[in-house]
Amino acid sequence: MLAFLSAFLLWLGWPVKPLAFVLFVGWVPFLFLERAISAKTAPKRGRTFFKYAYLTLFLWNVFTTYWVSYSTLGGGIAAVVFNALFMSVPMMAFFWTKRAVGNTLGYLSLPVYWIAFEQFHLNWDLSWPWLTLGNGFAALPSWVQWYEYTGFLGGSLWVWLVNLLVFFALVSQKKSLTKWVAPVLAVVVPLVLSFFIGSRYQEKGDLAEVVVVQPNVDPYREKFEGGEGYIPFEQQLARLITLSEQQITPNTKFVLWPETSISNGINWEENFAMSPVSYTLRDFLSRHPGVELVAGITSGKVYQDSTQKSGTARFHPEVGYYDVFNAGLHFKPTGQHEFYHKSKLVPGVEKTPYPAVFKFLKAFAIDLGGIAGNMGVQETRSVFGHSQNPQLSGAPVVCYESIYGEYVSEYIRNGANAIFIITNDAWWSDSPGHKQHLQYASLRAIETRRAVARSANTGISAFIDQKGEIVQRSGWWVPAALRGQIRFNQEQTFYTRHGEFIGHGTQWLALGLVVLAVVLAFTRRSAKV
Repeated sequence: MLAFLSAFLLWLGWPVKPLAFVLFVGWVPFLFLERAISAKTAPKRGRTFFKYAYLTLFLWNVFTTYWVSYSTLGGGIAAVVFNALFMSVPMMAFFWTKRAVGNTLGYLSLPVYWIAFEQFHLNWDLSWPWLTLGNGFAALPSWVQWYEYTGFLGGSLWVWLVNLLVFFALVSQKKSLTKWVAPVLAVVVPLVLSFFIGSRYQEKGDLAEVVVVQPNVDPYREKFEGGEGYIPFEQQLARLITLSEQQITPNTKFVLWPETSISNGINWEENFAMSPVSYTLRDFLSRHPGVELVAGITSGKVYQDSTQKSGTARFHPEVGYYDVFNAGLHFKPTGQHEFYHKSKLVPGVEKTPYPAVFKFLKAFAIDLGGIAGNMGVQETRSVFGHSQNPQLSGAPVVCYESIYGEYVSEYIRNGANAIFIITNDAWWSDSPGHKQHLQYASLRAIETRRAVARSANTGISAFIDQKGEIVQRSGWWVPAALRGQIRFNQEQTFYTRHGEFIGHGTQWLALGLVVLAVVLAFTRRSAKV
């Protein structure tokens, strides 16, 4: 019941429900669970704790991210089962450290191990950081305006600090109400600080008009050839242009089309300027002087020399070595264009990081969906600047990339003064998934103090200001185009300049704690002998 209660409270406090305050007590039942198990004299306490820790994390993953299975049932099951297993690692480290070093340092090790894991989970090949605790405040951006200094891992630290203080107050033998002073202050002080920062912050930068388009093409039935209701690509392109022209004015600077909106097979980058799509886009923009297009595209690159091929390159006898990219296209009225290659790829769907693992899953008929082979990536974050005014520059963030704070800040350091998110969230149907994804963009706005223009294939498209507030949004599963004024800010926040200093710091602390726990455990065992 304690395991279930913690999982339930963590789900209850998660976006899209504006009940984030529940997160401040979500881990308390779990802490009582660990305390009860540690108090036993049974020799297999570690195994018992693992079972209940895994149950807690498994249920939390199921309650909160069940919608992944709408895209692919096997992938959804694998995500829940394995992500709960990965999350169990910091919990077991806490359990054994507490046994080795005692209660005080043991409890302090818990947030250290957890945040160190979150930092690791942001950067390895099986990354799935959807449940990073700091994401839990995405529906209430006014609570976390200080993310411009700490990033969302500061929110993870806040959650653990309050939970531990509440737990200590509950187990304390003191009868006085003063034992509640610390947990109350731990909640109130960051809130007051956030409201103070938010009340004083004024949006910065040049104002420009942007149009975001939502074509509402069903990716299962209509978007791709072979679907039962397939819409020919020419008609899809015509819909995008028609929706755009409903909102374009003489003041419009950018039009955003969603992820893979240009997906008529592989568009070879070296020949794109001579393709029929390029001529159609040039004709469209010629009718609207000053407007430039940012669109999602499936592109490809051929390597003429095999020695130059990338690590993700494929081979076809008629083509040679080549890469396929989930890309962003910046197209100008002159026909000049540039590409950005999505580089935070979805494990199992866009890349196969550990082939042996995925072969094992397929042996049990677990299909993770996606494409065959790995998609290509690029090392640096590109920035799309307007040809008439380079200060009007946007970060072409493709879908999944928008949940990575430090990653998005790389665009800003490279000169992006606004964030352009192009995505397709229809894979998850009308579930909390696409709503959470939208709200996570609010955290990126706060961390970088960059306005967000978001174009989604089937919703939700939106404009978000530099304080993380959603100022305009479309409906779900409807064709739409929105026109908004956003500011292009040139200043960099502390977080943009320094990245995940909390995450990197806790990793070093975690290493020190592991060494200390091992040394103390070995010393005590030697003393007994």
